[in-house]
Amino acid sequence: MKKEEPIYKRRIADDFNDGKELLQNLENNITMFGSARTAQSDQHAILAQKLAYNLAQKGINIISGGGKGIMEAANRGAYKSNNAESIGLSIKLPFEDSSNPYTTRNLMFNYFFSRKYMLVKYSRACVVFPGGFGTLDEMFEVLTLTQTGKMAGGFKVYLVGVEYWKYLVKFIKKSLYPTGMINKEDIDLITLTDDISLIEKDISALLNKDFIEEEIDKLIK
Repeated sequence: MKKEEPIYKRRIADDFNDGKELLQNLENNITMFGSARTAQSDQHAILAQKLAYNLAQKGINIISGGGKGIMEAANRGAYKSNNAESIGLSIKLPFEDSSNPYTTRNLMFNYFFSRKYMLVKYSRACVVFPGGFGTLDEMFEVLTLTQTGKMAGGFKVYLVGVEYWKYLVKFIKKSLYPTGMINKEDIDLITLTDDISLIEKDISALLNKDFIEEEIDKLIK
């Protein structure tokens, strides 16, 4: 066990250091989550590709888990645009191919926890499409980080797939909130919609606001 510990620590350090090197010089990033099992012909994959393409056309970089399904659709859209980076942060898995060919920057992670951190560390919003345990894990971690002030101010979380997510949102509103497990403002962290044009406009406005504030800060300094 003691012999394995230095290797374990080195792999963790590699995940964080390599992730930082890959992403730290990029601005205007958003992250897209969703199932690796979703077919490219599925309506949600089509929406993911379209949204990623539209955002990339505006110079907004797309970060995904780098795998198949929704992740591939998101990367495909950004890659097709050729106007922004299409980033895939993959993970080594023994039971499936966890990468897709539609990335301009990519990194293979050793551990889920370091990958999850890097998926949103440099992002200003995340869009969550239907998915399973992995997608839920990513979504709730982002919500927790946002709730506790660990994400950048104004960080946005969108759920696409009203029919898919509505019972989860109902649980949050009818169980978590009434019992005092969360506050009213925590519910407002989530935007549930199938309107990707709304998401596109919202994210564009958010990033434009960031740019204006940065320019004002430069003038003040």
